[in-house]
Amino acid sequence: MWCRRNTRSTCRCRCRTRRPSPPNEPDWGRGRSSPPTPFASEARRRLPPAAREWHKPAVRILYHLPLSPYARKVRLALAEKRIPFELRIERVWERRPEFLAMNPACTVPVLLEENGLAVADSYAICEYLDEAYPDIPLFGRTLGERAEVRRLVAWFDGKFAQEVTQRLLYEKQLKRLLGRGNPDAAAIRAGYANLRPHLEYLGWLAETRAWLAGPHVSLADFAAAAHLSALDYIGDVDWSLNEAAKDWYARMKSRPCFRALLADRVSGITPPEHYSDLDF
Repeated sequence: MWCRRNTRSTCRCRCRTRRPSPPNEPDWGRGRSSPPTPFASEARRRLPPAAREWHKPAVRILYHLPLSPYARKVRLALAEKRIPFELRIERVWERRPEFLAMNPACTVPVLLEENGLAVADSYAICEYLDEAYPDIPLFGRTLGERAEVRRLVAWFDGKFAQEVTQRLLYEKQLKRLLGRGNPDAAAIRAGYANLRPHLEYLGWLAETRAWLAGPHVSLADFAAAAHLSALDYIGDVDWSLNEAAKDWYARMKSRPCFRALLADRVSGITPPEHYSDLDF
């Protein structure tokens, strides 16, 4: 206990004066260094008892949005590993307290296991799945493969997402939904322009390897396919730009794990006819 004199004491005064923060420790309770959202345990503690039952699902749940590339990547990983799960749409803009308790960042996807474990962030979920269910590996089988898988996942979830997905999917579909204004025409034009070199790079990978990261299908393929499938749903992928990329995507669409994505339909957005066509 710390008494009012800021010295450690065994006094019985029940002093509630708080221990001073060490010099390098952020003081979340005062000053300007407060976090934007509470940690999950603290957020959950603040909920009423009835709202804390998220940790007792009857079945494994994946909270998602249908056109989220990151949620789609996890859906493909779960399906490839043949892990049963239930999908639940999470309208993150509503900022439900129960969902904030699971993921203070309030982003999808979030995987809620039957034992109450909540795993947030698509990459963290996929690493968790590969460690918990190793029978069908997602990250490659050698050190070199695993390094290349991680590099390409970072490429598609980072560089491709910033240069293409955000400039097309976000600007054309999500921006209005989130109440953030009208689409930026310049950003959309840049997204279309950026798509060509990315498809050329993907096509080169597909031509020189069996799969994007090596001899086995991996999370790199699922990350790329997740972004492209979301863009393809809104008709923004010109597959004539690169035949090798198109052939690779046709192989991905033919995998059993892809069936649920091809059956997706989003209210108010009709996909092009070729979206669910395996021989497009």
